[in-house]
Parts: sequence; C-alpha cells; structure tokens
Amino acid sequence: MTLATHPLAELAPKFIELSGEILFNDVWERPGLSKRDRSLITVASLVSLYRQNELPFHLKKALENGLTKEEIVEAITHLAFYSGWPTAATALTIAKSTFDAS
Repeated sequence: MTLATHPLAELAPKFIELSGEILFNDVWERPGLSKRDRSLITVASLVSLYRQNELPFHLKKALENGLTKEEIVEAITHLAFYSGWPTAATALTIAKSTFDAS
C-alpha cells in the first residue's frame, strides 16, 4: 500500500500528505539513525502502545529495512516484560499473520 492508495486518502488527504511529506520523506530520512534502527524503535513503540492497526504495516517495513523475523520476535519477547504480556502476545499473533502473508 502506498500513501496514495491508503484507505484514508480520500477521506483525509491532508493527513495522508503530511504523513508522506513530514514523516516518511523527512523524519525517516534523517541521517541520525538507520532505517533498520528506526523500524526497530517504531515496532517497539507500536507493540508497547498496543497499536494493532499500525503494526502490520511497520512489521513489513521492518523486514524491508533489514530486520529479520527472528529479531522482531526477540524484540517482542523482550517487550513482554516491559509493555506487558498481553501486548506482546497480541503483537506475536499479528507478526505471525504478517509473516505468513509475505
């Protein structure tokens, strides 16, 4: 899915435009962190905040940015002790579904 084909593109075009221009074309391109590191941070944040809707997109992006499935699972397992068992269990279910679909 591209930003142009995002389900909210027709409803909230400015929101999608800002996501593309500021988040993905500016913040994600800053030289201070690698995209791999940004993906790890993003996945960890989404797991911890129980953001189920956004997690599949960012799990795919994490794989594209060089994280392995094993590293993602290890990060989620580690987070179980910091963000809570239910958030990690849900994230692992989403990760399995996402990995199986790719």
